[in-house]
Amino acid sequence: MSKLSRREFLENSMFAATAAAGSSFVLNNSEAFAVEESRSPNEVLRVAVLGVNSRGGAHLSAFIGSKETEVVAIVDPHETIGQNKGVKRVEDATGKKPAYYQDLRKVMDDKSIDIISIATPNHWHSLAAIWAIQAGKDVYCEKPVSHNVSEGRRVVQAARKHKKIVQTGTQGRSAVSQQGLIEFIQSGGIGTVKLARGLCYNRRGSIGAPGNYDVPAGVDYNVWLGPAPEGPLTRKRFHYDWHWQYPYGNGDIGNQGIHQMDIARWGLGVSDLGHSVFSYGGRLGYEDAGNSANTQVSIHDFGEKKLVFETRGLDTKDLRGAKVGVIFYGTEGYGVSTNNYSLAKAFDLDGNKIKEFKGGEAHFANFISAVRSRKIEDLNADILEGHLSSALCHLGNISYRLAEPLVAKEIEKRLDGNREALETFNRTAQHLSDNKLDLEKVKLGYGPQLMLDGPGEVFVGTGTDKANAMLTRKYRAPFVVPDEKDV
Repeated sequence: MSKLSRREFLENSMFAATAAAGSSFVLNNSEAFAVEESRSPNEVLRVAVLGVNSRGGAHLSAFIGSKETEVVAIVDPHETIGQNKGVKRVEDATGKKPAYYQDLRKVMDDKSIDIISIATPNHWHSLAAIWAIQAGKDVYCEKPVSHNVSEGRRVVQAARKHKKIVQTGTQGRSAVSQQGLIEFIQSGGIGTVKLARGLCYNRRGSIGAPGNYDVPAGVDYNVWLGPAPEGPLTRKRFHYDWHWQYPYGNGDIGNQGIHQMDIARWGLGVSDLGHSVFSYGGRLGYEDAGNSANTQVSIHDFGEKKLVFETRGLDTKDLRGAKVGVIFYGTEGYGVSTNNYSLAKAFDLDGNKIKEFKGGEAHFANFISAVRSRKIEDLNADILEGHLSSALCHLGNISYRLAEPLVAKEIEKRLDGNREALETFNRTAQHLSDNKLDLEKVKLGYGPQLMLDGPGEVFVGTGTDKANAMLTRKYRAPFVVPDEKDV
């Protein structure tokens, strides 16, 4: 592809977004993506990887290991990591030394780059994706694709406006086993399914006492913070533990749990944010620098269908053979998806296995194939799916963060008459008791039930001003997510 032809395409392909602000975005797939321009089948796609310390390592493995891609740029605000885990790794594997950038804004100007692969902290996902799309790149964006609901919708609008291929990093969508289970469920294999239960039973320890810690040498902290508020480093470990601080992460529901939230929503076949959300929980068992819940239940009402999500960060037993997974409850049986993406199972009502689904995933390969075809329907996890599933995690966190403190008996009274919710709470309470927590003294945050205009992606009814304000955030200039008209 010549640079001139790419510029011509970018100049001539812009068209106005058709979605009203805050409304559901409807796309006619058959008309959405004309071929950008004919590519040579032998043309190597040039990739820049943003963030190489943790999940970014898998991005590097995928793109280094593919004959169709070449990693030509590494971006990481921590220079030592960018050079040692990024540049050196690529050079050792390929014999070619990629460019290094500490500031991701600089890589966007490189017209020769075809793909931006994003493995930054959560608070950067949406803005980095939007900037990459506006710069004419296709994007692979890690989960959750957003730090809040509004910015996730902006990524969808940008992708559609600029005709870009954007894959969400929920690799379960590409797993043959998960595809088989979902097809079986949706074809009536376990009867009528009206409830899915997502599980994130993932033991997490304390991240240490809050304090004012030194930013590691070689980190451009201004760039690392990006859209987040300016402030000191208050956790001991700079990398990864940002997951448990709301300015940067979304707790485990938005870390590991987004995978299971996505599979649960996929299996239920729901395509908006539902009728209401309600959440309760707490950061229990220790006091540390984290402020996200390590114990949380979120209940999403879609009318005839419900999605219940359980997060447990303390020691726990499995539920129907799963600790990190999804259970689909049908009138004739149940299905179980686990975090082992190469296996899923279906059972009858007596617990006898009736079907087993095997087969792993090739999620990056699926993305590369869609970049070639220019067809979003070829993506297993298009950005719209990633936005909706990420948004459900954010909604649960909003209800939880607006919670009032209550002891267990008070919560039981509130839930009296709601059989499913009470059953879930009783199991949660037993789990906390098993971890030596005194439920007569320990208070959980009990969030409000927030009513939703699901397609419109806003809260409705009285007393929702605070909740609606939390659908977005105040951005730190110049790291500002653009409005719909400017994406």
